[in-house]
Amino acid sequence: MSRGIIHRPLRPFVYLWASPGTLLGLAVGLFGLMTGGRVRRVGPVLEFYGGGAQWLLSRCVGGPGAMTLGHVVIGCNGVFLDVAREHEMIHVRQYERWGPLFIPAYLLCSAWLWLRGKDPYRENPFERQAYEKAP
Repeated sequence: MSRGIIHRPLRPFVYLWASPGTLLGLAVGLFGLMTGGRVRRVGPVLEFYGGGAQWLLSRCVGGPGAMTLGHVVIGCNGVFLDVAREHEMIHVRQYERWGPLFIPAYLLCSAWLWLRGKDPYRENPFERQAYEKAP
């Protein structure tokens, strides 16, 4: 297997493995669409932005930006998604590896860091990997 590329016959299994995060992302994205947001497909990923998705994102993450949920990326706007795409695609690949374990693993890492007085976002190993490859 090449770096980060899943061969075509395995793709359905990868989508299934990452589907818990993707379903959550689709729910947030659909809420965004119903409240004036937009969607676009970029490769294997759906990007939702604007509307209620932007509103939710600003409350969940603490400000404008983007969040990856499986094969869905929620963003504050299309321009930001263009800038953050490479970083968010690393999170998509993390979901493809970790599947339904990604969200609990990410949250446990953040909680552990917070309890130790460290930055639960910037020092999270999932974020560090993404920032190393796509700042």
